Amino acid sequence: MNCNGRLVDLSTPKIMGILNLTPDSFSDGGKFNDERSALEHAEKLLKEGAEIIDIGPQSTRPDAEFLSSSEEIRRIGNIISQIKKKFPEALISLDTFYAETVKFGYNEGIDIINDISGGQYDDQMFNTVAETGLPYILMHVNPSYETMHDKIKYEDIILEINTYFSKKTNELLKKGVCDIILDPGFGFGKTVEGQMKMIDEAGYLGFGRFPLLIGISRKSFIYKPLGKTPLDINEETQKLHLKVLRQGARILRVHDVSEAKKTIEAFKIRS
Repeated sequence: MNCNGRLVDLSTPKIMGILNLTPDSFSDGGKFNDERSALEHAEKLLKEGAEIIDIGPQSTRPDAEFLSSSEEIRRIGNIISQIKKKFPEALISLDTFYAETVKFGYNEGIDIINDISGGQYDDQMFNTVAETGLPYILMHVNPSYETMHDKIKYEDIILEINTYFSKKTNELLKKGVCDIILDPGFGFGKTVEGQMKMIDEAGYLGFGRFPLLIGISRKSFIYKPLGKTPLDINEETQKLHLKVLRQGARILRVHDVSEAKKTIEAFKIRS
């Protein structure tokens, strides 16, 4: 993976730590939405073992407030450049579905684009990604912001996701985007049963052509059936992390970096 001229080897699984700059994210909203607390949390994530910091200026939980690109940019402020200045070894991923926010982030020094919309919510996204030359995280999601969380019961969810990935990666490759990471979109418009199938059959996602990112941290398909809260499912989450790592997952997007690091170390010992 070529991140602004820096080659990142994904043969060993990497941890992406979540830094939400939002007042309304489902499990940590409002904790890190000023520059000081954001920098402190970024430092904590890096010390615990994250190599990528995923900065999210907008919550995409159900019923979240819809923000414009200009509001995302206002929330980000100097945080990207400050993290880069203080922690130059850190890779910065920007979580946005707006091309304009990507352009701003690129000028601030981001290394990876994380777009939950697969280019569907802004028709300039794929062109902008190509212009930056940065790696792009392609997520499977419903085709509009309004239907993002509409639950769909697929006849074959793995086939559906792979058909989507095939179409979208071909579009990206034609535009010259080569560093593509696939995210199957846990928590977005899928049933509990469908998501457990995605865990069980993660090795079939993307046909092994591109690296796979798994983002199941604090997701409701894990905690709701157990009658628990997002903060009480670490043991269950790490078991699922281990399961997807054994099937080839390359990046874990997580809130609890230290626990994910233990899981990756256990995976490396056993593999």
